[in-house]
Amino acid sequence: MENAATRPSGTQWSISADGHEAVVVEVGGGLRAYRHDGVDYLDGYAADEICPGSAGQVLAPWPNRIRDGAYTFGGRSLQLDLSEPARHNAIHGLVNWVSWHLVERSDDSVTVGYDLPPSPGYPWPLRLRTRWSVGPDGLRVEHEATNVGQEPCPFGYSMHPYLRLPGVPVGELSLQVPGRIRVLVDSRLLPVGATAVAGTEYDFTEPRPIGDAVLDMAFGDVIRDGDGGSAVTLAAPDGSAAVQVWADREFGWWQVFTGDTLSGERHRRSVAVEPMTCPPDAFRSGRDVITLEPGGTWRGAWGVRPGA
Repeated sequence: MENAATRPSGTQWSISADGHEAVVVEVGGGLRAYRHDGVDYLDGYAADEICPGSAGQVLAPWPNRIRDGAYTFGGRSLQLDLSEPARHNAIHGLVNWVSWHLVERSDDSVTVGYDLPPSPGYPWPLRLRTRWSVGPDGLRVEHEATNVGQEPCPFGYSMHPYLRLPGVPVGELSLQVPGRIRVLVDSRLLPVGATAVAGTEYDFTEPRPIGDAVLDMAFGDVIRDGDGGSAVTLAAPDGSAAVQVWADREFGWWQVFTGDTLSGERHRRSVAVEPMTCPPDAFRSGRDVITLEPGGTWRGAWGVRPGA
């Protein structure tokens, strides 16, 4: 652990095993770096840099956007702060800029936590815990969220890692996304419908180059493996290198973002691959929103596997 409270991302917790290394940070409890055998597969950020583009952040208690920050639950109308004012949306939850605390640590794992207090826009207290670990199979991330209040609450979860293969431009990457539908969005990147990807330029159910495609969209109706999970894969054109983001059965949606709206050197440099429990604007639509009963705990896991 590096006790660096003056750094924008706070204290840094480094873990390593079997050639895998990762750095977890205090601010947001997210992932700043991940590499294997010296190769950086995560497009992270420097220790003295403010987290750019939500890189590696935990998105809870909702992922993506909520239209006008307004929703109803349990017969109540609620209003969240507009954290994306330009589009008049609430975005990416409430925990990505707060200080998480150390719960437990070993050489190859670290568990961090945050106790979310009730607020006017989300009046339910949650206890959040994330265990980050590395081993022979890569990076594994285990999340849990417990409703410590007296009423049921709505809940959704996601992560925001950017992945890359060094030396391979985004357009040359081969992408495979196991989603049979994609969410259609308006100019505020809010859902207005969904459509099948089969036969369209957005069908990545079989691996193919990203090319000129501009992606910032959610894919659903996922093709699941035998355990109910799914995975998104990025690969070099010649198959010499690849990186895969997997998620268990708790995650039924994938957001893929090719970084076209990022500025400077981060523009279209890597691909955000985000496993989500629910689609954008789910607190308003109700689609796949988890209802956590008092004392109830949700658990989910995802990870990163490098290799050809």
